[in-house]
Amino acid sequence: MKSTKSSKPNASLRGQAAKTAARQRKLQDVIDSKDARTKPTKGEKGAVQAGVKMQPVKMPTQHLDKPGSEADLRLSPAFEAWDYAGSGKLAGFAAIVTGADSGIGRAVAVLFAREGADVAVLYLNEHEDAEETARWIQQEGRRAILISGDVRDSKFCKRAADKVAKTFGKIDVLVNNAGFQLHADRLEDLSDEHLQETLQTNVVGYIQMARACLPHMQRGASIVNCGSVTGLFGSPKLIDYSATKGAVHAFTKALAANLLERGIRVNAVAPGPVWTPFNPADKPAKEVAEFGKDSAMGRPAQPEELSPAFVFLASPVMSSYINGIVLPVMGGPKG
Repeated sequence: MKSTKSSKPNASLRGQAAKTAARQRKLQDVIDSKDARTKPTKGEKGAVQAGVKMQPVKMPTQHLDKPGSEADLRLSPAFEAWDYAGSGKLAGFAAIVTGADSGIGRAVAVLFAREGADVAVLYLNEHEDAEETARWIQQEGRRAILISGDVRDSKFCKRAADKVAKTFGKIDVLVNNAGFQLHADRLEDLSDEHLQETLQTNVVGYIQMARACLPHMQRGASIVNCGSVTGLFGSPKLIDYSATKGAVHAFTKALAANLLERGIRVNAVAPGPVWTPFNPADKPAKEVAEFGKDSAMGRPAQPEELSPAFVFLASPVMSSYINGIVLPVMGGPKG
């Protein structure tokens, strides 16, 4: 089994990540205080199961403090994809996954390792979750690096990319997945600080990570961005978040065209509702219990139902002629 290397952030970087988490919790407190009124719950409908195993339908009534820890969720997200057999689609690759401590990022990191990649786990300050992701990467026989920091900081992005390239010798895949989401019932409830947190994390962070990694990427490399159903159709209580995900989709297409002659592909996955710490660290507990029921399948996806799409777009064996697409993985159109 390969060893895990942890890139211990210096005091200033660790302090910055902690300040970002505290700042996000402060923004969350403001919105939480506006959620006092009771909102109607939606009626039950049958959930659809189309995979090889039954996925959870009933979500817990739970609200998490930001940035949200997977270890604190009462219903653990399914990320293991036990029925997925690796076949070397990313053999010998070196990958970076931002926000890989939990949720979609963890599921992608584990599946990348199963397909033969060494993986750098970038995360804010959820150290326990990140270490668990690294253990799973190790169990797949691959190397893991843990790097804590804030993608809003361009200097952190460069240091992280340089560290990964020095340790693994190259960067073959970047998955931009780290994000910030916090609802607001009215546009007037969206403060300047709230707006900037969303924009700087979800758009600027993606651009900065791509810019930092590109000097270490060669022909055959790829970037996979995490978009969203909200970037395609919008969401009335996630106006700023929807705008950033629309920007991610446009960024994906523009960068794909820009890098085409260099042989570096850029694509995006646009998930529908997925059970991760992301939404319980946003919505009130009663709404979390209803999460995903309004989707076409009547339930949220589990991270393991999303991660194969990232493998598909990252692997040149699978998608060498696919560039600039936004792949929706949202359970189908609503009837």
